[in-house]
Amino acid sequence: MAVTPASKDDLDKMSMALSRIVEEDPTLHFSRDASTSESLITGLGDTQIEVALEKIKRKFGAELRVTMPRVPYRETITKVTQSEYRHKKQSGGHGQFGHVILRLEPQERDQGFAFTTEITGGKVPKEYIPSVEKGVTKALDEGSLAGFPLVDLKAVLYDGSYHDVDSSGMSFEIASSQALKHGLENAQPVLLEPIVSLSVTVPDSYTGEVISDLNVKRGRILGMSPGDGTTLIEAEVPLAEVQRYAQDLRSVSHGRGSYTLEFHHYDQVPANLEIKVIENARRHRLVEAA
Repeated sequence: MAVTPASKDDLDKMSMALSRIVEEDPTLHFSRDASTSESLITGLGDTQIEVALEKIKRKFGAELRVTMPRVPYRETITKVTQSEYRHKKQSGGHGQFGHVILRLEPQERDQGFAFTTEITGGKVPKEYIPSVEKGVTKALDEGSLAGFPLVDLKAVLYDGSYHDVDSSGMSFEIASSQALKHGLENAQPVLLEPIVSLSVTVPDSYTGEVISDLNVKRGRILGMSPGDGTTLIEAEVPLAEVQRYAQDLRSVSHGRGSYTLEFHHYDQVPANLEIKVIENARRHRLVEAA
């Protein structure tokens, strides 16, 4: 579960209290998710986490709240597009000038980000090209759909111009960052969601119920292996659908099933669900800003 403090005073006590409670109970785990910037507490079940939070409140005077962890969605592009931005500012003395033209190209899934240059004839001097790459890289932190990080795209600097006096690395950094942001609108951006590999072991009599439940969760059954009165079911399922799988499997198998899951890859969110994810993300950002 994601852990947040109930107030500013609780924030000051949270890390210390969680660290102490984890020392006392090795079956609890406290971590920070770099992709969502959330503090997470992991335990053997809801009851254990509830007891731990009550203990923290009693022993350390910190009131903590728990919510479902955020799904680390990503954004990418699906169409090649060109984008141009001219950063020009005059405010007495030296001004600012940077002009770049980028080509944005989608990459294969899990290929990450790449930057290359096709500049010829010194249209953008070599000393400014690292600044162009830096500006583009900074802009990857926030996509245009819902503010999730951008992945699997290639930015190619192929044209631009400079001013002998007013150009600087900072000017080109600003220009390239804005060029990327403007280009996203025409590159048909889409949302990506994490897909996990799920292995479920249940008594044979519950196999049908487990498979039906996974189908409802948009799971893709990869195979089934019979054992001694049990069946191992291998599947790929969106993480968003199995965040409460411990409870769901307990219900479906009457507490007789077990499972393991691990991240496998990112895949495109179905169009009918994308709108809902975007709306929820924007609502969450408004709440955080308030």
